[in-house]
Amino acid sequence: MSVRFEKDGLIGILTIERPEVFNCLNLETLQTMREYLAALNIHRDVRVLIVTGAGDKAFCSGADLKERRTMSDQQVQHYIRTIRDTFTEIERLPIPVIAAVNGLALGGGTELALACDLRVMSETAEMGLTETSLGIIPGAGGTQRLPRLVGKGIAKELILTARRVKAAEAVQIGLVNRVAPAEQVLAVSRELAESIAANAPLALAQAKYAVDYGLEVDLATGLAIESNAYQVLIPTKDRMEGLTAFKEKRKPHYRGE
Repeated sequence: MSVRFEKDGLIGILTIERPEVFNCLNLETLQTMREYLAALNIHRDVRVLIVTGAGDKAFCSGADLKERRTMSDQQVQHYIRTIRDTFTEIERLPIPVIAAVNGLALGGGTELALACDLRVMSETAEMGLTETSLGIIPGAGGTQRLPRLVGKGIAKELILTARRVKAAEAVQIGLVNRVAPAEQVLAVSRELAESIAANAPLALAQAKYAVDYGLEVDLATGLAIESNAYQVLIPTKDRMEGLTAFKEKRKPHYRGE
C-alpha cells in the first residue's frame, strides 16, 4: 500500500509510504489519498489530520518523474489535474490539516505542504518549488498558494530561482509555522494537533472556512463571511457546552453537535 492511514484518538495520520523513492507521488498514490480524503469528509470522528512521509529522508519529493517519463502528453495533463485536485481536496477538508515535513519536500512535496493549514518542519529538511529548473512550473497550486502565504515578492524569488529553502529561513518567511528536531517532528505535530482537537469541531470548521474564503475577497465581504460563519454556530450544542464549562470552571466536552 502506497498510503497508510491510522487514527490516534481524535487525530488522524496520513502517511505516504514510498520511502524507497523519497515518497514521490505516482497516480496510484494520489488515487489512494483521495479515497482516504473522501472518507474523512464523511466520518467526523477525526478532528485534525496530520500528513507526513515514511522514513526519515523525505516528506514528499513531488511527482514520480520515472512514471512521468512513460506518459503521453495527454496522460501528463491527466496527472496534473489529479495532483492539483487531490491537494485542493486536502485544503477543503472541514478539519484542520497539519503537514509534518519530516524530510525533503520539493516541487509537489512543497505544494502538498502548502495545501495544509499548518506546517511543522524538521531542522534538517528542505523545501522548494524547483520546477523551473526542469523546464516546467508548479502545477499543483504552488504559484497560487505560496504568494498567499509568504507574499508575492518572496514567492516569485523562490519560484523563479528554483531555490531550496532550509528550516531557519522557512520559519522566518512564514513558509512553516514551527521547526523541530528531526526526531521530534511528528511528536510536535501531534502536540499541535491535540491542542486544536480539544476545541469545538464545528467552530474549527467555521473558523477555517472564514479564513480561507475571506482571504480571497475584499474586507467587507470577508466580514460578511465571518458573520455568516458565526451565525451557523449560535444554535449548536457545542456553543452552549462551551459557555456551561466556562461557568463551571471545567474543560468542555465537545461532540460536534
